[in-house]
Amino acid sequence: MSRIAFTNARIVCPANGIRHGTLLIEGETIAAGEDVPADATVIDCAGKTLAPGIVDLGAFAVDKAACRDGGVVRVALMPDQSPVLDDPGIVRRAATMGKPELWVHPLGAATRGLAGTDLAEMAINASAGARAVATGRRWIADSGLMRKVLAYARDCGLAVVSHAEDTGLTGEAVATDGLTATLLGLPSAPAIAEALAIARDLMLAEETGARIHFRQVTTAAGFDLVRAAKRRGVAVTCGITPAHLLLSDIAVSDFRTYAHLSPPLRSEADRRACLAALRDGTIDVLASGDDPRGPEEKRLPFADSAPGAAGTRTLLALALGLARDAEMPPDRLFALLAANPARVLGLETGTLEPGRPADLILFDPDTPWQIDAEALGNTPFDGLPVQGRVLRMFKGGKEILG
Repeated sequence: MSRIAFTNARIVCPANGIRHGTLLIEGETIAAGEDVPADATVIDCAGKTLAPGIVDLGAFAVDKAACRDGGVVRVALMPDQSPVLDDPGIVRRAATMGKPELWVHPLGAATRGLAGTDLAEMAINASAGARAVATGRRWIADSGLMRKVLAYARDCGLAVVSHAEDTGLTGEAVATDGLTATLLGLPSAPAIAEALAIARDLMLAEETGARIHFRQVTTAAGFDLVRAAKRRGVAVTCGITPAHLLLSDIAVSDFRTYAHLSPPLRSEADRRACLAALRDGTIDVLASGDDPRGPEEKRLPFADSAPGAAGTRTLLALALGLARDAEMPPDRLFALLAANPARVLGLETGTLEPGRPADLILFDPDTPWQIDAEALGNTPFDGLPVQGRVLRMFKGGKEILG
């Protein structure tokens, strides 16, 4: 059995806090103790940070090189693929596409073709490797069908990952109602479309006893509903991307299609509510929302462009900046990036506890660099100076080289 001892490391674990010292891995798992065996390969970390590899919950694409650069060891892939992940053969193929460097955990479609009309085969998709059920980029408007989705997922032991925007209000909107949308003449929808969708889905989840995860909550009203549901004991979790924590709808003022996202960027008041929810623990998951689009989809008038942005390579650096601004300890940050998404997916990873898979990253939180859309693809953070670079990454005890 191979052994690796990481010495002189700042070790960050969502379960056991922060310490300085040695972490030992044996084979594919993390070992107990700090004594370095004579046959171990020693890696002197020079005081840099050792943390669990990131579990990215809800990406729309898989890019191994981007994941290596961004410290992502596992990707929960949204079902909005071509073809849609609604068939066991397609799910099984998606589950094997990244190995051994990267593990892809498909999210099975909640409905056939994500059309929102007929239930997909959750049980056999789960046996093929689906780790949760998702509504994709869409909200399921039919309340009766959504209730069946939640009940069936509960019986299969799966969480439902929901997109929260009431389509009866959003229609063809590409922006949030407000001064920016008015000045630019963009089709817009009220932010309450999110809270309406969350309210209904929470009521159905509470009534069925299902687990529900809102992939992105971005409004004050939405967070209020999630907080209240958590107090009642509803099995609800929610996530967000750095974009909605750092940018408001002002970012689209010059018709920047790189800032065309779904859900759309919100008002400054809602952005501040997102930061408050991050601080008070309402937000459970911080994810990339990686949804890269090519020039043919972005170099269009704003209303005609596709929503989405690349996010995998920038997730760690932006998250470290958010943690610094919010005075959030690193172990809490890695709960958001690794332990909590793993828990939603039912994966025994995301911490550095003994016996867990040796999925980890070594990074320098202080290395400065500048986000470059030319190199990284469409991103609303083009030109932003950030700090934090992944130095080395290990998946199941084996180093993943760049």
